[in-house]
Amino acid sequence: MLSNYQKLTGRQKKYISLLLKILVFVFATWYIIAKVSDKSNIGKFKTLIVGLEQHSVVLTLILIVVLMLVNWLLEVVKWRYLASKLEQISFWKAFQSVFCGLTWAIFTPNRIGEYGGRVLFLQPQNRAKGAVAMGVGLFAQLVLTSVTGSLSIAWFICKFLSTPLSVQFAVWLLAIIYAIGFVILYFNVRWVDILVGKIKFLTKIKPFFEVLEHYSARELSIVLINSLARFIIFTSQYIILMKLTLPELPLLSMILMIFILFFVQAALPTLDIFDFSVRSFVASNLYSYITTQEIAVMAIVSCIWFVNLILPAVFGSIFVFKINFFGDTNS
Repeated sequence: MLSNYQKLTGRQKKYISLLLKILVFVFATWYIIAKVSDKSNIGKFKTLIVGLEQHSVVLTLILIVVLMLVNWLLEVVKWRYLASKLEQISFWKAFQSVFCGLTWAIFTPNRIGEYGGRVLFLQPQNRAKGAVAMGVGLFAQLVLTSVTGSLSIAWFICKFLSTPLSVQFAVWLLAIIYAIGFVILYFNVRWVDILVGKIKFLTKIKPFFEVLEHYSARELSIVLINSLARFIIFTSQYIILMKLTLPELPLLSMILMIFILFFVQAALPTLDIFDFSVRSFVASNLYSYITTQEIAVMAIVSCIWFVNLILPAVFGSIFVFKINFFGDTNS
């Protein structure tokens, strides 16, 4: 396969690269149009704003969009920081790669396409290592989701489900161990490189994981703080919309259930194309314990899904044509 690739002329590689770009762009555009024109999505969005003061709704939605932009700009900063171990990239290049990755992510399981869309902006020799470096950033986000989610699930079980005291103790103990385990593993992420080296059939890809050895505890802390800022931002988006539409909800319960929603979302292997329905289903069932306004909850989830994933994907689609698939052809 490699020999066949090497036999391709520069012109052939250029045409193949262009074809791949067009296919990605067309597929992403089709998906976006299909979802935006979905009557059920539109209906949920209208449900969110009907009966509310128009001025408040407009200002709130503007704030949600601004928070989305800040959220992804923080991700740009984080990606540039992580990629610096491999090559120095400009802020603009990091910006393009992050938003292009969002376009790829919407039609791949668990957003795995985000890796490809992002690392293709790196030099060919750094792309595999870049995927591993990107994984560090995603793992930092997962640590926060897992820690807050596991502890929130323990709270939920003890508060809303009839369980013996012994079961409650066991649930909290498991949640705490689970949370601490994630934190320990994150700050010892180099263990992954060691593990890969000990597995015979993975030895060929071990060089790609060596980048994990280069992140110090201080650097991992910086990445985690960046991820925490992002976590606070997209949690705030839910809180703002819920306080606007469902002001009677108790704040603590609202926040902890948001954490559970994030946890379930991260655990389920879904496509972004179906992600909004998974979120809506989980959220409506969770919040049914503290409100009867399940449709409003689903509308909030769908609104944030649209703002955080669809709008960036629309914007990122224009950067698909900036990708250099082969690395040795003119962009």
